[in-house]
Order: sequence, then structure tokens, then C-alpha cells
Amino acid sequence: MTTTDTVDVAIVGAGPAGLTAAAELARGSQLNVVVLERESSPGGIPRHSDHPGYGMRDRKTFISGPAYARHLTQDAVRAGAVIRTETMVTGWADDTTLQTTSPDGRRDVRARAVILATGARERPRSARMIPGDRGTGVYTTGLLQNTVHIQHRPVGRRAVIVSAELVSYSAVLTLKHAGCETVLMTSEFPSPESYGLFNLAGRTPLLGVHVATRTKVVRIIGKPAVTGVEIENLDTGARRVVDCDTVVLTGDWIPDHELARTTGLEIDSGTLGPVVDTALRTSRPGVFAVGNLLHPVDTADIAALDGRHVAEQVRAYLRGQRAAETGVRIAAEAPLRWVAPNLLRPGDPAPARNRLLLWTDTLVRIPKVVARQDDRVIGRKTLPWPASPGRVFRVPSSILSNVNEHGGPVTLSLGG
Repeated sequence: MTTTDTVDVAIVGAGPAGLTAAAELARGSQLNVVVLERESSPGGIPRHSDHPGYGMRDRKTFISGPAYARHLTQDAVRAGAVIRTETMVTGWADDTTLQTTSPDGRRDVRARAVILATGARERPRSARMIPGDRGTGVYTTGLLQNTVHIQHRPVGRRAVIVSAELVSYSAVLTLKHAGCETVLMTSEFPSPESYGLFNLAGRTPLLGVHVATRTKVVRIIGKPAVTGVEIENLDTGARRVVDCDTVVLTGDWIPDHELARTTGLEIDSGTLGPVVDTALRTSRPGVFAVGNLLHPVDTADIAALDGRHVAEQVRAYLRGQRAAETGVRIAAEAPLRWVAPNLLRPGDPAPARNRLLLWTDTLVRIPKVVARQDDRVIGRKTLPWPASPGRVFRVPSSILSNVNEHGGPVTLSLGG
């Protein structure tokens, strides 16, 4: 017979979003808050990203990933939350009861409210359909960092990194720590996807990273171990082979949405995560979603601020406050791929940091964002920061100030 635990709030995932939500909910309250984490240690991706750059927006610090993960964990525990590691959530017994498996056996966790903070992952080679030999030495960023910083195992001596996003430079630093030189970084776009400051730092003698733009890896060579990659210039079609023994596939994120999908939550076709309103409610009453499950992928501190934002919304739900039944859907028009949150309800708060989060497939250096509803322009914003592939594009939510709550869907489009 399965044992059932009853709690006020169950949080799935002990990354920055889940831990911050746990700390906010448990602090100074009588709420019974439990965090369920499948890994052996809490902290999420930052715990094996052993370089500085974490905590700037949420903690006003500039620390390493492991230190950031420790601080978030300590905050949650000191606030009174319980963190259960090595606990896999395998399904749902009912709308807000989670089925779990751990070394202690199977248990159901019945909650008054559930927060899904399961994060996102990079697509592996198979999902990217890169042909060639099946030799060892191919990693995602997460696997690379786990290998180097958690397992303390060696990697190769010469690496090619696929993509030039923020996380790609995290991979560069991890490779350097392991004594592996990054001989080339590839980007299919006309310019690297990361911030200019990162691209500039990458070109310094300290890192010495060359980025081949408008270039893709078309074949991985070598077995039983990688010996090189074949790359192609997308404009000329010219190909050449680059010698390497390590390939790191970075970016190309997808939310860890299996738990959301299996229970029948409405899924947004753009983000592939749950549809949420600005209070981060999903389509099921009592179930909320936060972090990179909703906007794959943003920085850890932005995910943490989602956790802070959702805490008050969960408290309101536990006090009996319910969402309006109607809402206006928010959609993105190409080259914008998705927008989060994707639903605006009357009476709801502004989204976290008063920002809508979007993803673009085209670089627009001076973007002019237009909001339309029922064939009418309801908002315009010309922004001083670019809309760039490979990183989240932030738009002030005030662009939706004139939404007709009884009207049709809102579409956000992009001009330059």
C-alpha cells in the first residue's frame, strides 16, 4: 500500500525557481512546503557550473554556480522548507497529488497547491539529427559540466562547440578548467547569439575563441572516439574538416515538460511548456509553473525571480482567491517564436519584473514591437536593446496596457 503525505505546497524541482519559491512560501509562515528533486543534491544546473556570473538580479551578487546553488538551498531550508532529493515524481494520482519514487519506496504527496519547476534541457545529438560516426566525446553543456565538475573526469584536448549562446561560453570556461582548448565555435546566424561583452571576452588571449558564423556542423567524424567534424558555410556551401576530439552541443533548449503533458495541462505550441497567465497559473486550478519550464532558456536569476513572483500567487490561491474564468491569449508572430506568459486575465498582476519574455529567430538591432488585437494596434514599443537569437528578448508588459479583456487574442510582432 502506498503511503500518502499531505502538505500545503509541493514543488517539483530544486533548481533556482523551485528553491526560491520554497523559501518565499515557507519563510515566516505555517505552510508545510516540500521540494521534490530527482538528483542527489539540490541546486539545479548552477551546482555544476563552476564559474562566476550567478545571482546578479535576484541576490545582487556575482558568485559561482555552486555557491549560488548552496545559498538558494540554505535559504529554503532555513525558511522551513523540506527538500527531498533522489525523489522522482513519476505521475499524478489526482489533480494535485503527485506519485513519487525514492530509495525509501513509493509515496504519494497530496498538496493543496503544486508548483512545477522542472526546468529545461539541451537537445542531444539525436534530436538535432547530426549525421556521422558514433564515437565518444560528444556532450551537451550539462553533461560536460557534470563530467568535469561533479565526476572530476577528463575530457579531450581540442573541442568544437556548436552554437554561440550564453551557455556556449559557459562550456568554454568548463573546457578551459579541464585543460581542453576550444578550437572553434559555430553559429548558424550572421553574428554570435550571445551578448557582445561575452563575444568580446571570448576573443581575448585568455580564451581565444574563434566563432565561425553562418556555419553548421554537418558530420561528426571518428570512432570509437571523435577525431573531427565537418562544417559547412551556409552562404557558400563550402565545407572543411576541423580536427577535434570533443564536440559540445550547446543551446537548442526544450522544457522538461513530461510531467505537465502527462497530466493533461494545456501546452503552448511555442514554448512547449504549460500555458500560464501572469500569475503563473496553469490550466489546472492549484497547479502553477515557473522558470525555464516556461521560457527555455533564461538565466538562473530570472528563473529565481519567477519563484519569488509565484509565491504570492500561491498564497492568494491558498487563501481562496481564484482566477477569472476568461482570459486573452498572447501569441507571437514570426520571426518571434514564442512569448511567456501567454495568457492575460482581468485583475491579475503584471508578470515578473513587468516583462514579457520572447524568443526571436532573427537578429533585429533596434526592434519595434507591435501588439495587435482584433486587427487594431493596441501598443508599440521601440526598444534600445536588440532582439537576438539564442537569448531571451524582454519586452515591457505595459505594451498590453490597452488590451480589451473581452476581445480576441493579442499578437506580438517585430520590426526593425
